[in-house]
Amino acid sequence: MSMDAIKPGKTAVITGGAAGIGLAAALRFAKAGMNIVLIDVRDDLFDDAAKSLKTMGAPEVVTRKLDVADKADVARFAAEMETRFGGIDVLMCNAGIQPGSDIFDQTQTWDRVMSVNLGGIVTCCQTFVPNMIARDQPALVINTGSKQGITAPPGDPAYNVAKAGVKTFTEALQHHLREVGANASAHLLIPGFVFTDLTRRDRTEKPPGAWTPGETADFMMDSLAKGDFYILCPDNDVPRKLDEKRMEWAMGDIIENRPPLSRWHKDWGQAFEDFVNA
Repeated sequence: MSMDAIKPGKTAVITGGAAGIGLAAALRFAKAGMNIVLIDVRDDLFDDAAKSLKTMGAPEVVTRKLDVADKADVARFAAEMETRFGGIDVLMCNAGIQPGSDIFDQTQTWDRVMSVNLGGIVTCCQTFVPNMIARDQPALVINTGSKQGITAPPGDPAYNVAKAGVKTFTEALQHHLREVGANASAHLLIPGFVFTDLTRRDRTEKPPGAWTPGETADFMMDSLAKGDFYILCPDNDVPRKLDEKRMEWAMGDIIENRPPLSRWHKDWGQAFEDFVNA
């Protein structure tokens, strides 16, 4: 059912779509002959993105500067797209920021991170998905999560909390779609290390360990074709087996009543290494 939504003449909305993983995914939807709607706050990137999408085969390209944290603007835009295209078939909620954070919010970033990285996904899904269900056409929702929302490494708690919320929300959304018999499915994209504006920092070249956005989008498309809900991407440094070990250990903190984030606890570091290498 997932791939039935990705066909010529259908319409995909991608938030955070002007560059990076969002644009890479949009290019693959365009190649399939879909109309593409890009939402982003980086409107200086729209012209180049639109040209690439047209070249790739998109019949129509719409770009809109829009803050996904603004519920009223999202609702107005959704109504506009309903009128223009008769509804949408693919919703990819990919917009995200990572300015850094600390546990007591001395950097004053928590509100913005939560409103964009979690609130933006919830708002877009709550706005677009009911109409996608009502149309009763094959439809697809992809929400971009993070491994940091699962293993919660120290250093950026706001980002981790938001992405953990994305995981939980997307699981609940897919359960709901299944229970109501909707002709739609939801999927959680969990990228590895991807070289994008979000991860670039002061680097001018892609680190050897990182994937490109295109590699991530290709893996996503292959996973969707298989019907995967959890699209757990490896990268050039971390294979799936290591991801699985890290996630299994993180859940073991609860089951074994270890200290939280014991993987980084001085008394548990060696035990974790032994677990990984077993």
